[in-house]
Amino acid sequence: MSYNRLHNVCIKVFILILSLGLSHNVTAQENDGTVARLNYFGGSVTIQSKGISTIPNLTLGKPAAVFDMKVGRKLTFEPQFRFALEGKPWAMVFWWKYTAQTSDKLRLVFTANYSLSYKALTYYTSTGTPQEIIRTTRYLAGGFEPNYQINKYIGIGVYLFYTYGIEEFITRNTYMVSFRPGISNIPVAKNTTARITPEVYYLKMDDNEGVFLNARLSVSNRNFPVSLSALINKPLESNIPSEYDFLWHVGLSYSFGRNYIEAP
Repeated sequence: MSYNRLHNVCIKVFILILSLGLSHNVTAQENDGTVARLNYFGGSVTIQSKGISTIPNLTLGKPAAVFDMKVGRKLTFEPQFRFALEGKPWAMVFWWKYTAQTSDKLRLVFTANYSLSYKALTYYTSTGTPQEIIRTTRYLAGGFEPNYQINKYIGIGVYLFYTYGIEEFITRNTYMVSFRPGISNIPVAKNTTARITPEVYYLKMDDNEGVFLNARLSVSNRNFPVSLSALINKPLESNIPSEYDFLWHVGLSYSFGRNYIEAP
């Protein structure tokens, strides 16, 4: 896929997202007895010191920028665009998520996505001249994530995930089962809190498998749109081919968002 074509795809996706948001009346309706439907539109931009993926062969391994957007209510559309800081594409993931709040503490999230992964490869022409190309591979995925919030500080979650690789020369079937406890609302300073999310997950990619440890730390201020995060990823036991044995990165994020009410 050429850079011009990739640029055109990005523009079309952003226009689609903006159209979805602007198709609603963002002005709160008057008290006329109509039931209000609260929706959300927002996103974030994150600069990472090293692009990391929970799927080892999709890790970038160098500084990256990640653009996230979200629009919707219970059913949300959440596209994500990942690029190396040098401008080369890393991945695009087009998420659809449906959230069912069964109680004040239990939340069920159903997910599906179509994604594109990009990898820079060097090949040699008939004259022996090296030339770089960007190979695109496609994936379809689905997942299920129940989360239970025990109290203000502690929650637990399980994540079941399956990815199908469309091209025949890539990993065709990937399965992941993850256990995700979380500690949130840890006081750091006035209006500033931290969240720690350790994760242990089992990953099976065709005939290879492994168990990994993943841990995230994020620090944010409720009155400031910039937050700081850090992540580590370490295989505990694995025969999945990977260029990296231990991964870590720090990230700086700018977030924006606003609730709006649908017009009757």
